[in-house]
Amino acid sequence: MPHSPSQLSAVVESFARPRIMLIGDVMVDEYIYGDADRLSPEAPVPVVKERYREQRTGGAGNVAAGLATLGAEVLCVSVCGDDSQGRLLLDLFAKMGIKTEGILQCPDRPTTSKIRLVGLAQHRHPQQMLRLDHEATHSPTADQYAKLLDYVKRELPSCAAVALEDYNKGFLSPEFCQHVIAAAKAAGKRVLVDPANIENYAKYRGASTITPNRYEAEKGSGLKLHDSLESAPALAEALLNQLELETCLLTLDRHGMYLLERAPHGKPVGEHISTRPRNVYDVTGAGDMVLAALAMAMAGGATWSQAAAIANIAGGLEVEKFGIVPIKKEEILQELLRMETGDGSKRRTLAELTTQLARHRNLGHKIVFTNGVFDILHAGHVQYLNFSRQQGDVLVVGVNTDASVKRLKGETRPVNALDDRLAVLSGLASVDYLVEFDSDTPAELVAALLPDILVKGEDYAGKQVVGREIVEARGGKVVLAPFLAGKSSTATIGKMRQTSEAKK
Repeated sequence: MPHSPSQLSAVVESFARPRIMLIGDVMVDEYIYGDADRLSPEAPVPVVKERYREQRTGGAGNVAAGLATLGAEVLCVSVCGDDSQGRLLLDLFAKMGIKTEGILQCPDRPTTSKIRLVGLAQHRHPQQMLRLDHEATHSPTADQYAKLLDYVKRELPSCAAVALEDYNKGFLSPEFCQHVIAAAKAAGKRVLVDPANIENYAKYRGASTITPNRYEAEKGSGLKLHDSLESAPALAEALLNQLELETCLLTLDRHGMYLLERAPHGKPVGEHISTRPRNVYDVTGAGDMVLAALAMAMAGGATWSQAAAIANIAGGLEVEKFGIVPIKKEEILQELLRMETGDGSKRRTLAELTTQLARHRNLGHKIVFTNGVFDILHAGHVQYLNFSRQQGDVLVVGVNTDASVKRLKGETRPVNALDDRLAVLSGLASVDYLVEFDSDTPAELVAALLPDILVKGEDYAGKQVVGREIVEARGGKVVLAPFLAGKSSTATIGKMRQTSEAKK
């Protein structure tokens, strides 16, 4: 990843409340959940005993919901029927704070609806069994398009970006798309497109970017290439040139994304954006969430590369959920924090740690702090650190430098140098962050980190705990951890010496 998790976190944290116009095919998604524990005696089909129903916005409504969840003010432009499902759709949008003045209720078409029957085996493990669609795919009338275009042109100047979500339901006709793209260009607004699964992409010509998956890109570009990551640059370049785009962003499932960006001079610049392995539950809605996150990041002033990396994370989080559940800003930040910590060293400078803990606090996490020498790690240390971690959400461990250990323990200590002690502690799942300190007490660290909970050993009962006043003044507390009898570095060193002398 060309951008560090901390850089991307700063972009996500800066998300404000931009106005984003979302244009596309909206629909109602209805889920009927029920227990599927037996087969029907009438036919070899499962019998589903209904338990409950959920009704959500679907299609382009997924993008609108994703944008709203990320904090945008969303202006939705579309058509629906003048029917009960249409009224339900408008009510669902209103509850999310999405503006619907640009949704035209048409008496000559039904509201697009998708009803899904979801079986629950032994009251869990939801599995979609059947989908029933109710829709009309003819285009709106010239008069209806004129009304919508008037709304688009009137509201465009106040919008930060325009997103087109095409489900090929007849609404986004070639003429209407080109009118919207031309109006957006005239207003200096970027147009981001999640294209339909169609063979002719000409209607998207002049957009800022499109975000097809690999199969859609092959179909839309007319290229048939081998199913491999190596074919992504050729597909992206074909679309970039055919459609006169600013960038092309291909979504590549487990391979992440490929971004091709037109350079001011010379050849376009390509970038592969990898993703971590996911527990894929349901790929439905991943492309919608990618478009929402991409539009939100670009509206906030991100570069294409930064926006694509953030969208890649949002799409990855979406596939781990059942159905279409908008991803929150906090979830993206949590994922970036996980990436920042990684699986290697957990050592941080004080400046790095202060920044990362601020992000944890924004997510509502409780910060736990403890400290020690941790010279020769033993079972008592492991129990102590596990206990400390259980007191909150994030455990920060302050570790004495070699110089401070010598002052506290004598010239023969530490047995293990600081780098070695930190490497061993990094391997413990209970530890989130490690930071060194050179003073005799952790007072300065506590004052800088401001933990919610301070953990010390039970031998501090009735004694002065350094940092107690700072923690308690902020509403925090001091917790004393039980010791494992007979376990200490001093005792271990003593046994080693006895063994060594016995062999002489």
